[in-house]
Amino acid sequence: MAGPHGPPFFGGLSVSRTGLAGTVLLTSRLVTLMSESAHANAPRWRRLPGERPRQILDAALEVFGERGLAAARLEDIARSAGVSKGTIYLYFPNKETLFCDMIREIPARYIATVEGMISDAESATEQLRHYIGNSWDYMRSPSFEVLYRLILSELHHFPDLYERFVEEVPMRSMRIIADILRRGIASGEFRDMDPSVTARMLHSLLFTHGVWSAKRARIPFMREFPDDQVLDQLVDFSLHAISQRPAPTASSVQT
Repeated sequence: MAGPHGPPFFGGLSVSRTGLAGTVLLTSRLVTLMSESAHANAPRWRRLPGERPRQILDAALEVFGERGLAAARLEDIARSAGVSKGTIYLYFPNKETLFCDMIREIPARYIATVEGMISDAESATEQLRHYIGNSWDYMRSPSFEVLYRLILSELHHFPDLYERFVEEVPMRSMRIIADILRRGIASGEFRDMDPSVTARMLHSLLFTHGVWSAKRARIPFMREFPDDQVLDQLVDFSLHAISQRPAPTASSVQT
């Protein structure tokens, strides 16, 4: 509305037409900047709703690891994940289902990542070396230690889950190793052996050292070896155990 002798009035403030145009442009720019800033700083689950289950599982690992299954609350998991409690129910009907999916999916996710890093262009020896190294990185991660503790303390409550976990995590890892061993046997890099049995041996060797290294301060025979040295030992032992040995020469045969 215009005043009797001059420019329009807005909320009791007199603004010239030139000033009004500038104010509109400035306001429009401020709204745009605020919108961009809000988008950039929004919680990741708001921008990527497909990531919500994964973020809830990661938050569940943190809370279950700190409090155990019985004492953990969905409210705390929701707070850690940056979602509402109701959002959790969109993906997991109850706390027990969330726990079971967490136990299975987090390690399976990492195994899938490690498996995807295997290159067909590499020799079987290099494939095994890289698989051991990448698996070791996971076994020395904080999430592995928390999962291992939860498996020991909670999985006896879920016998069906235990069987599924064994099938989807350690047995899957053994199958990957066995496939690498078969390729190495066929190429002549590795000696003739039972790939499944050898995969079980190599997996247990890697797993046991991961558990020992997590408690290094309490285990005298592990204290002097840092993680990178333990990894070198594991790779060296594994490759020597399966390498193709030349046939003995006549001079080496004892009569």
